[in-house]
Amino acid sequence: MENYNYQENNKNKRFDKAIEVSAKLFLEQGIDEVKMTDIANESGIGVATLYRYFGTKTGIAIAAMTYMWNDLKSMFSGIFESDVFLKQSGLKQLKDLMRMFVVLYQAHPRFMKLLAEFDLLIIREKIPKTSLREYDHSVIDFYPVVEKAYITGLSDGTIRDDIDFRLFYLSHAHALMELSKKLIQGEILPSDDFSAAEKELEMLIDAAVAYIRKE
Repeated sequence: MENYNYQENNKNKRFDKAIEVSAKLFLEQGIDEVKMTDIANESGIGVATLYRYFGTKTGIAIAAMTYMWNDLKSMFSGIFESDVFLKQSGLKQLKDLMRMFVVLYQAHPRFMKLLAEFDLLIIREKIPKTSLREYDHSVIDFYPVVEKAYITGLSDGTIRDDIDFRLFYLSHAHALMELSKKLIQGEILPSDDFSAAEKELEMLIDAAVAYIRKE
């Protein structure tokens, strides 16, 4: 039994390595440009073995994106439980939470660009939702923390209580995420001007804060 567990652990470590390598290559080159042979050469695992384990390149792409989201979670771990954060008003907590989208844009542009490519892959390959459950669970969900900030704001009188808060959150979270993806993809049309990209994101946040602030 011990020998079996040892072999299984080694096997899992090998495929974990393949996922890490895939994530690195996808970030550098994009999903479409990376071949399974590239992943095999970089990870030291045979192409046939990769196909047997992951099924397709799409399978390893899902695993790699799941890995990257989980890695990002560690970056935010503990920030929103700190005394410094919790001593702020609910409105200020909410603004700081929404600024996490700006942090993702500033600090992880390649990942944000990859997210846009991955979304297109999901649509193009018609990947069923059942295959995306683990990925879905890995995506950073700010809502529970945002909801706590909202409740704090109701208590301290800085946030209005006459709105559908979940709808408010979803609307602005989607807008910030999609704007980030568009800005990172770069200017396409002759009229595009992204020279004030971060100010665009900040303006969305300021508009959201102004809407939710209790007068």
